[in-house]
Amino acid sequence: MSAILYPVAETADQALHAPLAFAEREREAVQAAGGAVTFVSEAVGPAFVSEAAAEDAYRGKGLLPGEWRSLRPVIEGRSAPLRKPVNLDGRRWPEPKAPASPTLWRLSISYWRVTREDGVRLPTEAARRLRRDPAAEGLDTRALQALARQPLRPARPQQALDIGLFEVRLPEDPDRIVPDE
Repeated sequence: MSAILYPVAETADQALHAPLAFAEREREAVQAAGGAVTFVSEAVGPAFVSEAAAEDAYRGKGLLPGEWRSLRPVIEGRSAPLRKPVNLDGRRWPEPKAPASPTLWRLSISYWRVTREDGVRLPTEAARRLRRDPAAEGLDTRALQALARQPLRPARPQQALDIGLFEVRLPEDPDRIVPDE
C-alpha cells in the first residue's frame, strides 16, 4: 500500500504550484517546514459548471485530481435579493425568475500549512486590511513574506447596483433611484 505524500506550504496556491516539500506524516512536515504545521483542505482556482469541464481544464495544466487533489461540488449563493416589478411609464417590467443556485465544481487540495512557532497561523487576509489593523504592526519577516506571496483578493464582493454620478435616491423611497436633472 503506497502512502500519500501531502505538500508542505504556507498557502494553498503555493501548495498547488511550488510546495516546500512533500510529507506523509506531521513530524516529516515539521522537519521540512522547520516549524509547526497544521493539516488543512482548501478550495483553489475557479469554479466550473460541470465536473467534466473542471477535469478538462486541469488536465491541460497537468493538475489532474488524485491523491491530495480532488474535485468537489460547491453551491454558490445569490448575491442580490430579488426585487418586485416596477411600473414605469405605463409599462410593467416582467416578473423576475428566481435563479437556481447551480452546483459548481472546484479543485480542493489537502496540505500541511506552515504556521508560526507559537501555533498562530500566518496571515491570509488581504494585505490592505492588515495595513489598517494596529495589531498588524508586530508582524515578523516571515508573515510579511507570506502576505507578499498570496494572490490578490477583493476586500468585499462587488455591489450589484452602483449609483451613477447624476442619479439620486428619493428620501421618501430609498430603494428607488431617479435621475438628477
